[in-house]
Amino acid sequence: MKILTLNTHAWIEENQLVKIEQLAQFINEHDFDVIALQEVNQSMQEEALPASELTYFHEAEEGTVVKADNYAYVLRKQLHTEYYWTYIKVHVGFEKYDEGLAILSKTPIQEAFGSYVSDMRDYENYRTRKLLGIKTAISGKDTWFVNGHFGWWHDEEEPFERQWQHSLAVLDKHVDSLPAFIMGDFNNAAHIEGEGYTHVIQSGWHDCFELAAQKDEGYTVVKAIAGWEENKQKLRIDYVFSNRQIPVKTSKVVLDGAHSPIVSDHSGVAVEI
Repeated sequence: MKILTLNTHAWIEENQLVKIEQLAQFINEHDFDVIALQEVNQSMQEEALPASELTYFHEAEEGTVVKADNYAYVLRKQLHTEYYWTYIKVHVGFEKYDEGLAILSKTPIQEAFGSYVSDMRDYENYRTRKLLGIKTAISGKDTWFVNGHFGWWHDEEEPFERQWQHSLAVLDKHVDSLPAFIMGDFNNAAHIEGEGYTHVIQSGWHDCFELAAQKDEGYTVVKAIAGWEENKQKLRIDYVFSNRQIPVKTSKVVLDGAHSPIVSDHSGVAVEI
């Protein structure tokens, strides 16, 4: 099984259409089973897609409107595999977008949910955060895949610690005893002891990077970016966590300009189980 997670920085990148094409080529080449995308934007003023364009779409929240320039939709149109997919909007992004989360799956989506993990519920406020989850069968075994884009540890209004506690409650409700992965942009660096990363590990989740037989340095942010404007070091803030201590073949940083193109201000993480 191959998993990819990427904060796409959707429609904010220069040469965005070229980068979508490059991302599609990368996905086609590596044939991922599950893809989790964050910062999946669509223009608030764009027209809604007709139902005929949403044959493989699974609604996670009732009344979800997918627009014609939805980043995940545009990307999916260039993929060789007819991925099943879902999307939820979370908050306004960059003053003009519905910013949200998307998951693409090679196998049919059995169930899906979207759920707040922030106390903030103001759609106009970027501190509003949600989780998006799907249940699908991998090698005949039902498995949950959950996608999140969290806030920062030191945010006075919406600290990560509280969002993670809400996340655990959501996961307990949906995942039950099934295998599960939670992935995405956690906005908490692995090297800082006692903060967000420590809380995730101490709550019983296992970092696939640490479990991997083969891995690189793991850094997905190497410069100052939105939310990390003062950053001057390499950061590992994008993760794939498992609720089981499983054998992981590889964990690699991808889409970083080394062996694959840069398509976002984040690099992606590819994990093979």
